Amino acid sequence: MPRAAAEDPAADGPQDAQVEAFLEMLAAERGAAVNTLQAYARDLRDLSEHAARAGRTPADADSGLLRDYMATLVAAGLSARTQARRLSCLKQFYLFLAREGIRPDNPALLLDAPRLSAPLPRFLGEAEIDALLAACAGDDAIPEPSGRVSREVRRAARRRLVARAALEILYASGLRISELLALRVRGLAGDARMLLVSGKGGRERLVPLSAGARRAADALIAHDRDLRSPYLFPGRTPGTPLTRQGFDGILREVALRAGLDPARVSPHVLRHSFATHMLARGADLRALQVLLGHADIATTQIYTHVLAERLRQAVESHPLARAAGRGEKGIGRGFPPE
Repeated sequence: MPRAAAEDPAADGPQDAQVEAFLEMLAAERGAAVNTLQAYARDLRDLSEHAARAGRTPADADSGLLRDYMATLVAAGLSARTQARRLSCLKQFYLFLAREGIRPDNPALLLDAPRLSAPLPRFLGEAEIDALLAACAGDDAIPEPSGRVSREVRRAARRRLVARAALEILYASGLRISELLALRVRGLAGDARMLLVSGKGGRERLVPLSAGARRAADALIAHDRDLRSPYLFPGRTPGTPLTRQGFDGILREVALRAGLDPARVSPHVLRHSFATHMLARGADLRALQVLLGHADIATTQIYTHVLAERLRQAVESHPLARAAGRGEKGIGRGFPPE
């Protein structure tokens, strides 16, 4: 891997040789995303500063120094989730050092992981999704420019096209926002009904493209054909994709027009909504894992709250349960009357 690419995540400060080698391994062998590399670089820089105050380096730290470091995170008020991510980084770093023969052990294995709560994913109801899509509706025939007012009208109309295509694809396919913004026009060539998506770690998967999503994407492509951008959602410069911040602004406008609190509407909430509604309508958990691009089904299991609700409704709709609710006797031992 070129040195410049490996140093980029740590561009805001120096790293020692072992840390740089670790980051290079993550990028070259595991295909770690830039955001992941930057987060790990910051974590290990923080550890380096803590170790330096004790006259040590990360490479020669022992479990006592690491335990003291984790205690400083608690004292600083960092969340349990952030502490867990830091600990995961340390374990991977010292495992790398052990495998490279730089040290004989992994002192981070002796540290206790913070207890994490398991919050249920936030999602929108189907009626709220319908309201968002309705808020994107408008005349696809964008007027010709003729003065300042027309430019504003044209800009608003195009933003509706972008919002409609993005929402249709996000909700129909469950893409991550990074995957959505990286979509290229050539991926929708011909009569394609499936999208090839490059997900985390460079893992590719096929996801279905609904008829509504296809129509919305085609309308946007037709409008933007003069831009000659390779991206379905081009940014201010046609050769680059729309930024997350730019899309967040469009999504906020749509949420307000739909009468929803913008704080409740985000690309990840739409992804959660896709998964939740799929399960509620009978989708298989394993199939959902493939659609979402989860490497481990344990990640997909956060959505089993939907399955639990379906089981509860099934039990309550059972004839014996209904009879028990009416106070009928002799129906069955499992559902005695009050």
